[in-house]
Amino acid sequence: MRTAGGVAGAVLVLAGGLLWDIPGLEPAGERMLGIFLAAIILWASEAIPLVATSMGILLAEVLLISSDGLFDVADDVGAVPAADYLAALASPVVVLFIGGFMIAAGATKFDVGRVLSSAILRPLGGRPRPTLLGVMAVTATLGMFMSNTATTATMFAIMLPAITALEDARSRTAMALAIPVAASVGGMMTPVGTPPNAIAIGILADQGIRVTFLDWVLLSLPVAVLLILVAWAFLAWRYLDTSSPLALDADARLDTSRPAVTFYAIAGLAILGWLTEPLHGLSSSTVSLAAVVALLALRVMDGEDVKRLDWPVLWLVAGGIALGRGVGDTGLDSWLIGAVPWGGIPAALVLLAVAAISWGVSNFVSSTAAANLLVPMSIGISISVANSTAEVAVVMALACSLGMCLPVSTPPNAIAHATGLVPTRDMVRIGLLVGGLGVLLLSVAAPLLWSWLGLT
Repeated sequence: MRTAGGVAGAVLVLAGGLLWDIPGLEPAGERMLGIFLAAIILWASEAIPLVATSMGILLAEVLLISSDGLFDVADDVGAVPAADYLAALASPVVVLFIGGFMIAAGATKFDVGRVLSSAILRPLGGRPRPTLLGVMAVTATLGMFMSNTATTATMFAIMLPAITALEDARSRTAMALAIPVAASVGGMMTPVGTPPNAIAIGILADQGIRVTFLDWVLLSLPVAVLLILVAWAFLAWRYLDTSSPLALDADARLDTSRPAVTFYAIAGLAILGWLTEPLHGLSSSTVSLAAVVALLALRVMDGEDVKRLDWPVLWLVAGGIALGRGVGDTGLDSWLIGAVPWGGIPAALVLLAVAAISWGVSNFVSSTAAANLLVPMSIGISISVANSTAEVAVVMALACSLGMCLPVSTPPNAIAHATGLVPTRDMVRIGLLVGGLGVLLLSVAAPLLWSWLGLT
């Protein structure tokens, strides 16, 4: 029933976009509104796979609003070739993600997560509070370069035996909750950490605004670190039994085979290249492509590794970039934003509103879908309130990563809930704390810091 209803609703609004005559909106914008509303319905209902919706956006834009499609758009806003929309599949942001995914796949292949965990946790001797913080630090570090889903799965594979061995049920909950929270927050810290970041960077790039890898790290790092520390303090205070040490298996050894050492060198150089982009002038996507070529040419990775990359996520990112391009090209963004009297709202409250909306939506749909739908609006909002476009887009993208109140909010939460160690009520508590504090930081404190540092 849900599938049929979602598809029927999407078809209805798409047809409406072809038939509606909306004052102030060009015909191409009317058709784009139908595409936009159909995407909302399909992403929210998951009536068809999320990636199918993303590819459907591309197809609909080519057919309905491009100059090569079914309609004569020569006199319409948005008369651009179909190739401009299809180019989203090879966007520099998608190339950047391919490099990040290859490095993440290599980290899994050579068991980097287990080695990193062993190196950090061994000196802590299983003491509950330092170990909890150590687990969160390892998880967040992996989440900076691996998908939060893969990071969570890896950390549970490493830590679950020690967690289940704890006698105190609340301590088990604390350790199990720490992993998805740190994975989601860690993903906020780099462009390759999670798709919403890439979507924002891609949409800003279409506006001629370049956000480098290092820029993103500087923008997000203070907020993410503070959220992890607050989450750790809350979990340690409310749940952790400090008298029960963890029995950790911290004996993992670094793989010193030739392929592994070669991978470490290439991954290290790629990360260094991403962080030093302002010095050498090569874009992050170029650095990523070079890393992919090196890993394949030196036979560290092969075709089978490429097949296992998370291609659906890459297509989701491409769909989001194409959606943003279509919304902007057809004037739909200006029309939608014009319906709200943003000019009469103080800039700080605008940021609070967009952050809260992004967080709220991402608790019920995937963070990628939320970013795909909301971040394109950042351009029009920033123009209406005379805010920095980069500031609004970054706030919305980062807020989309904070949706973690429910088991269905994000895959890391689903993985944690599936262990049976995390009651939903406890997930809601930590989700409200981290998400609510994150919204306040992103809308009030972070913009002041960004402005002082000259980042927005």
